[in-house]
Amino acid sequence: MKVLILKTFIFLLNVIYSFFKLLKSQKKVVMISRQSNEVNDDFKLLGEELLKKGVKVVYLCRTLDGGVNSTVFTKIAYGFHLFTQMYHLATSKVCVLDSYCLTVSVLKHKKDLKVAQLWHTVGKLKKFGWQIIGKGEGSSPLVATTMKMHANYDIIYYAGEAYKEVFMEGFNAPADKFRKFTLPRIDLLNDEDYINKTRKEIFSKYPQLQEKINVIYAPTFRKNENEFLKAFNSLLEEFDFEKYNLVVNLHPLTKVRVEDRRVIVNTGFSTFQMLTCADKMISDYSCVIYEAGVKNIPVYFYNYDMGNYENERGLAIDYDALPGFKAKNAKNLVKSFENDYDYGYLKTFIGSHIENTEECAKKMAEDIFAFIVGKSE
Repeated sequence: MKVLILKTFIFLLNVIYSFFKLLKSQKKVVMISRQSNEVNDDFKLLGEELLKKGVKVVYLCRTLDGGVNSTVFTKIAYGFHLFTQMYHLATSKVCVLDSYCLTVSVLKHKKDLKVAQLWHTVGKLKKFGWQIIGKGEGSSPLVATTMKMHANYDIIYYAGEAYKEVFMEGFNAPADKFRKFTLPRIDLLNDEDYINKTRKEIFSKYPQLQEKINVIYAPTFRKNENEFLKAFNSLLEEFDFEKYNLVVNLHPLTKVRVEDRRVIVNTGFSTFQMLTCADKMISDYSCVIYEAGVKNIPVYFYNYDMGNYENERGLAIDYDALPGFKAKNAKNLVKSFENDYDYGYLKTFIGSHIENTEECAKKMAEDIFAFIVGKSE
């Protein structure tokens, strides 16, 4: 029954879309995201470069809060947003995505529309998409097939050969659809004006970050938050608050509340922004490690639930090959802060995953513009 409803829904969307496709295509790029309600750095930087070339840019960034469990009103409002997407898809030359987009995958588009998927992570660590079909955090095979997950992409951007095959599996796409370009936001890690401005804003809110060595902890969201809370409390018991600041970037979906006043619970700044004042980074399964590596920030891995995570989600690369110390208990993790760090291996590893770190936005914009004017290879 569920599949029948989905197929009927998709059929009706295509009927409506057929009328939108009667409209004339414009020299326009539409950027669609369901990751956030705000325009992200990648879209913003890419859009600025396209505007310089005389291209009209439209941003459509909206989340479906609550997903399938959202209210009826929220679903109706999002339904109208889908109509907006359909209008701009029908009248644009290029669509840029950073995640799965229903209207892109299930609709039959004009032949002159090109769809570019830049994804929202630099590098890859966790399995995703078609790699986790049928697993705990993945879609069911029937739903994924019905919703044509990650279909209709003409271009998929990736930053380094080290994870190209992972992307091919996750997107279920052939090698000839992939183009090697780095996400635009990497430009910001080399932008002294951005770094100084962001640091100033962070220090204004958290002046204590100027007094000690700053350790940023960005844990991945887990459904089993009791296990996370236990591991986090163990970290607090072992952490040297006399020498280090502990800044925690909790996931937006978490219900965990940190009561320990020694901990700086970051609000208002993304993990990416916090890299501007980070001296060390603790992660587990987050791709922010690649951005930290570009900044030459040493990364450490607190993988206390490795077994469960591999069963529920799975890792896309060899975890042991990641640069930095791995620990399943807090005591060993904190002790590793005093060990010599292999910056040479960090540089080599990051270089194989992010092969270009200069003028990323400009280069990607030039590639997209070539599709608009019909001069792409």
